[in-house]
Amino acid sequence: MGQDGGVTQIHDLNSRGFASDNYSGVHPEILEAIVAANGAHQIAYGEDVYTARLQEVFAEHFGEGVEAFPVFNGTGANVIGLQSMLPRWGAVICTATAHIHSDEGGAPEKVAGIKLLPIQTPDGKLTPELIAQEAWGWGDEHRAQPLVVSITQSTELGTVYTVDEVRAIADYAHANGMKLHMDGARISNAAASLGVPFRAFTRDAGVDVLSFGGTKNGLMYGECVVVLNPDASEGLIYLRKLNMQLSSKMRFISAQFIALLGGDLWLRNAGHANAMAARMRLALEHGIATGSITGVRFSQLSQANSIFAVIPPGIGDRLRESFRFYDWDAATGEVRWMCGFDTHEEDIDAFVAALERELAVR
Repeated sequence: MGQDGGVTQIHDLNSRGFASDNYSGVHPEILEAIVAANGAHQIAYGEDVYTARLQEVFAEHFGEGVEAFPVFNGTGANVIGLQSMLPRWGAVICTATAHIHSDEGGAPEKVAGIKLLPIQTPDGKLTPELIAQEAWGWGDEHRAQPLVVSITQSTELGTVYTVDEVRAIADYAHANGMKLHMDGARISNAAASLGVPFRAFTRDAGVDVLSFGGTKNGLMYGECVVVLNPDASEGLIYLRKLNMQLSSKMRFISAQFIALLGGDLWLRNAGHANAMAARMRLALEHGIATGSITGVRFSQLSQANSIFAVIPPGIGDRLRESFRFYDWDAATGEVRWMCGFDTHEEDIDAFVAALERELAVR
């Protein structure tokens, strides 16, 4: 604590790594939006002017008739979004790497009571042919009924679904009596990568319910469940409260999204993060081509703001002394390097130089 009772800054302002875009701070324009929404009184639990304006902002991106439900975090968005799409006996088809399967502590199954039907994929993406592996057994009382397909955009492996790929999945799902959910934790990075509006690969492509991510793209906290097809979802006003995702001071979540989506901040942030990942990939490719980087190979395409690569044993631990990042598969040496809206070019250059030094002395 400072002498005046305030908080003294205790972290290094020059410390940035490549572990997660969740590590970043809050974009200054978002902080300004929170301050602007402060003061005086606004009706609690979403009956405020900011949440009303938020509905208009989402309609501008996705068209009239959509409804957005602000929540605290991505797990909450996925859990209540999927709950609203399913009966008690319903199941969700997803990839084995899907966040709902691998990184949400079992919340969809333990909290929502949803059976997940994971499918192994080489690149984190589903196709109608892959979905067909689990899309069966309707009417069989002994099998959880596959009634929703969930895809992630961009995927957990850094790949991006094209508009046509999403539409093909939606068509297959709907033709078989299933609905389509999209986990859009990094949806802005996908839109920036594709160069198309959000609506093109969501509502217009047949997505029914969307978890719209904000935290990874500059927000302090907050995500939204966006109902694109009202016939595919029910009970969200009750499920949000039931699942402890109803914010009493919702105006501060809504104000952040207004700042993010009301102009081009979402695109500036995501575009920059993607560009930094592209810069890293190009630098690594150059090093591999010239021989200054050896024993490193890429394990996935880099289509958004992440890079997946396999590196020699022991290199990762030494690099992490200066740059934080995660092992993706420690057994194979696969790692993930993630860029964010606040990644600097010099961060990339310093990291690649450090990797070259460690490889030279191994």
